[in-house]
Amino acid sequence: MNVQTVDFNSPTASEQFTNSLKETGFAVISNHPVKLKKIQQIYSEWKSFFNSNYKHDYLFDEIKQDGYFPFLSENAKNSQFKDLKEFFHIYPWGRYPKFVSDSTKELYSSLSIIAETLLSWVEQNTPKKITNKFSIPLSKMVNNSPRNLLRIIHYPPLKGDETSGMVRAAAHGDINLLTILVAGTQPGLQVLDVNGNWHDVSCDPGTIAVNTGDMLQMVTNGYFPSTIHRVINPQGEIPNQSRLSMPLFLHPHDKVKLSKKYSALEYLNERLKEIGLK
Repeated sequence: MNVQTVDFNSPTASEQFTNSLKETGFAVISNHPVKLKKIQQIYSEWKSFFNSNYKHDYLFDEIKQDGYFPFLSENAKNSQFKDLKEFFHIYPWGRYPKFVSDSTKELYSSLSIIAETLLSWVEQNTPKKITNKFSIPLSKMVNNSPRNLLRIIHYPPLKGDETSGMVRAAAHGDINLLTILVAGTQPGLQVLDVNGNWHDVSCDPGTIAVNTGDMLQMVTNGYFPSTIHRVINPQGEIPNQSRLSMPLFLHPHDKVKLSKKYSALEYLNERLKEIGLK
């Protein structure tokens, strides 16, 4: 599976990145502006948050979808089991734990800028016969969108038979346009290729993994396939300890038309019901 590692500052980055998304639904970004030291600091702060009791003071709002989602809140589409994770949704307008520093807010801003750059690369390198059918340009779909979401995920250590048949994150495609994911604290992320084989995704510190979502697949009429991926349980060389990750989900404004059938908000609400969050 030819997932490209793309130097963010390379003169050919735009073409390399888009080709990797088209061929595999995935790309890895190196030499990006987010400092590894800041990422490590943020992970440390959120590990303390998830190990605390005051996380329950921020229980999620079902309508706004901000705040803390307890363990076993979400399932993959069509899965009978809940995923073995808990998480917190960060929006610029949403609730924010008072014991967490502003570094996470700064990360949200930095990743949003990177994400909009990556989406502009996609738009530049997609055939005109595809882009001419967009309701508005991709860049305008997400510019200052209040739906852009940074999710802080904690996968706790597993406890034997209590989780029999369950996994950290069952196979799924993301709802949004693009997902921007700084390297997790442990391995476990895998992606499915066109032949039905699973491949490990690098969690090298300092890299960012990017994958396509359902909305990009829809708005390009399948030109960019939504990437199926999962997070497997600890086994082999993966230690049975906490795993944290921080994906930024790039979402259009609510009224953006993705297809004749769906606006962005209509599709989002349908999918949130399917995964148990509404």
